[in-house]
Amino acid sequence: MRILIVEDEPKTAAYVRRGLTEQSYAVDVAHDGIEGLHLATSGDYDLVLLDVMLPGADGWSVLRALRRERQTPVLFLSARDAVSDRVKGLELGADDYLVKPFAFSELLARIRTLLRRGSAQVPQRVVVADLEVDLLRRRVTRGGERIDLTAREYALLDYFVHHLGEVVSRTLIAEH
Repeated sequence: MRILIVEDEPKTAAYVRRGLTEQSYAVDVAHDGIEGLHLATSGDYDLVLLDVMLPGADGWSVLRALRRERQTPVLFLSARDAVSDRVKGLELGADDYLVKPFAFSELLARIRTLLRRGSAQVPQRVVVADLEVDLLRRRVTRGGERIDLTAREYALLDYFVHHLGEVVSRTLIAEH
C-alpha cells in the first residue's frame, strides 16, 4: 500500500514516515501544499495523510482540489483541535481527522480502517498455489509456514498482488 504524507514539520513527517515504513507501507512525503497536491493527483496513492496548516496551499485547499480529481482516502493530521476545524475537514470530504499529538497505534488503526474501506474491490486474502498473502494483517505464508519479509519485499509483493494478471513495467514498479 502506498501512502502520501503532506506535512511541513520535518520531525513529524520523519516520525510518521519511519513508523509506516516499518509497517511495510511505501511512503512519500511532501513538505508543502503545492507539492502535496501535485503528488496526490499525479501518483497512485491508497491514502493521503494531510496537515491543515501548510505553506503554499493549506490542507483545506489541497483537499478541495484533490476531490475534484480523485477520491483517494484522506486523513487529516492537524494540531487544529477545535470542533469547528474537525467538522470543516470532514465536510470538505476528508475521511477522518486526527488531532496532534496522537498515539501512533491509533494512527495505524485509523489507516487500516480507511484502507479496508477503500479496497472493497481487492480481496482481503490472496492465494496463489501454496503462497497465501493476508492483506489485512500484512502476513505471508507458504505451505502453512510464515515468511518474514522486509518492508521493501512486502511492498513489492503487495504491488504484484494488486496487479495480478497484469504486465507491469520496471518503471511502474520503481515508481511504486
